[in-house]
Amino acid sequence: MSSIERFLGGSVVGVLIKLIALSVAVGVVLAWLDLTPWALISSLRRFVERLFAQGFAVLDDLLGYFLLGAVIVVPIWLVIRLIKSAPAGRS
Repeated sequence: MSSIERFLGGSVVGVLIKLIALSVAVGVVLAWLDLTPWALISSLRRFVERLFAQGFAVLDDLLGYFLLGAVIVVPIWLVIRLIKSAPAGRS
């Protein structure tokens, strides 16, 4: 078996015939579902756009939560740091 046949998983002609038959079968099913290659590409593009939009919405929510928590956490942290760094009182 040549390296090309090992890569393809069989003879070139046999694999080519299988790919043609499978492509025709999938094409029939997609045509029956009234799907075109352009519709699939468009759907994929819209999916990626929505994924990015929702991803950035999540980042926006996280930023809001961070700011909301920082309003409380940072002043408390600052007060604790100031208290710990203050010189000890005289005994």
